[in-house]
Amino acid sequence: MSTSTPSPPIDKPVPLPTNENDPEILKIRHSASHVMAAAVQKLHPDAQVTIGPWIDNGFYYDFYMKDGAVLKEEDFKAIKKEMDKLISKDLPITREEVTRDEARRRIEELNEPFKLEILDSIKTEPITIYHLGDEWWDLCAGPHVASTGDLPKKAIQLQSVAGAYWRGDENREMLSRVYATAWKSPDQLKAYKKMVEEAKRRDHRTLGKKLDLFSIQEDAGGGLVFWHPKGAKIRTGIEDFWRNTHVQNGYELVYSPHIANVELWKTSGHFDFYQEGMFDQMEVEGADYQIRPMNCPFHCLMYKDKLTSYRDLPIRWAELGTVYRYERSGTLHGLMRVRGFTQDDAHIFCLPDQVEDEIVGVLDLTETILSKFGFDDYDIMLSTRPDKSVGGDDIWGLATEALEGALKRKGWKYGVDEGGGAFYGPKIDLKIRDAIGRTWQCSTVQCDFNLPERFELEYKSAEGSMERPIMIHRAIFGSIERFFGILVENCAGEFPLWLAPEQLRILPVTESVQDYCHEVKRKAQKMGLRVEVDSGRDRLPKQIRNAEKGKVPLMAVVGVKELENNELAIRSKATGDLGAFDVDEFLEGIKSAIAETEEFTTVGKKEEKGTED
Repeated sequence: MSTSTPSPPIDKPVPLPTNENDPEILKIRHSASHVMAAAVQKLHPDAQVTIGPWIDNGFYYDFYMKDGAVLKEEDFKAIKKEMDKLISKDLPITREEVTRDEARRRIEELNEPFKLEILDSIKTEPITIYHLGDEWWDLCAGPHVASTGDLPKKAIQLQSVAGAYWRGDENREMLSRVYATAWKSPDQLKAYKKMVEEAKRRDHRTLGKKLDLFSIQEDAGGGLVFWHPKGAKIRTGIEDFWRNTHVQNGYELVYSPHIANVELWKTSGHFDFYQEGMFDQMEVEGADYQIRPMNCPFHCLMYKDKLTSYRDLPIRWAELGTVYRYERSGTLHGLMRVRGFTQDDAHIFCLPDQVEDEIVGVLDLTETILSKFGFDDYDIMLSTRPDKSVGGDDIWGLATEALEGALKRKGWKYGVDEGGGAFYGPKIDLKIRDAIGRTWQCSTVQCDFNLPERFELEYKSAEGSMERPIMIHRAIFGSIERFFGILVENCAGEFPLWLAPEQLRILPVTESVQDYCHEVKRKAQKMGLRVEVDSGRDRLPKQIRNAEKGKVPLMAVVGVKELENNELAIRSKATGDLGAFDVDEFLEGIKSAIAETEEFTTVGKKEEKGTED
């Protein structure tokens, strides 16, 4: 019997390159997007190009089709055929630097108004253009492969087409957005397609409805999550573990309001920098109040509430704080992109010489929490100072060295995103890899020099002077909603026994054992176990099928014999029949195994997790 019921077996996923860890795949995708745009314009000379960025597994390009025309998936065969011709021509992909005026002249000559808007949005000089031989060009910063012949024809596939407003503005032109995937080899494309099929089977939106975990009620508004009883049980288990683990690691739990006077968000800078992602204000007694998009300003106010000495630092405050952000309806996606979500937020206020130790503590805690849910394979990126930033060179150097030093102390491999940090400080981002090989951005650790300055946070130093603390932002799940969606897809709805909303279902064979079944349920519930009793209206085979469909990890069949012997005939969804067990011994065995996160095959004979064949 297993405390971590596995999902249906799948082949070990083939490791696929990512844009972050493989510069070559990024070049392939960017170059393939140019080839696709050139192919579309050869087939549709009136089509105008807009933007064509790479994305996680490929790229897309947006096209404006005149006279209300749209691109359709039926066009893909002809587009791909034209792409293959351009690839076969082995056209050199060359970079050219031109003046802004020269770029404008060429764009006007082509009558490409969207390109003119893009040109006007480029603030740097010189303007760079990339050419496909003498056949096509576009404004672009690169990078690209050397020639179209370097693109693997059989590893590029057009996937879908969707409508998209120019600049995301509903008042602007509707464009045809063509999505495609691109890889380094046909084998990688095959592995990706297999992953996509498996992902459909694991889709958290489908499983959420099937298992009655959560819903999005459009009558209440898009992007707002309703947690049903079963989903709420899982969420409670996640949050309880999170809280207990934080307290054990020196954090104090706090709570803060959901709204505040808009002046707070002006002080923090969110009103200026993130206004597009915030809901409109509400008037309260003549003052404007803002529903919170972030938790950090509240923690800053709490810090300011009393005089802090250097002896008080570090201060570690953690909060499961629900925030609200305006997302356009077209971007909402199940639990992955919502308008109301709960961040597992924490902020650490510390001395400069404490930063590295605190970062190590955050990484240790991250490892402890993520591994509990089966995530132990990470992609890690250290992002450094961008061109536009606040804070002096000394504090940026100290924080960056602390982050890098912490990663080295952990012995973790990481990449460096030069200039990819936030304007207020450097950061570490951690992506988890799931059961089918996908990566998900979850954990982040960020140093912040901005908010302590804006809120005038201080501590009294050993010399008696007032100094600024370093503020560290960190989240491990990112948000409860998104992490829940990732977890559902990772385990395909087969939650580990400690987290399953229904850990045991009792299946009565006859009406005469119903009282006994409910007595067992009451006893189990007093022990903190989640147990239900089947109504018994169906025959036993159907009761078993229903429990397995509901992904209940354990079943207890009860007939007259079990009643007379004070036993339960146990069946595991993962491994089938396990035999008869004394009720008290069995329930104690489950409780013990859950508490210790162990696996066992018989009561009293336990095996460390991971030792089963």
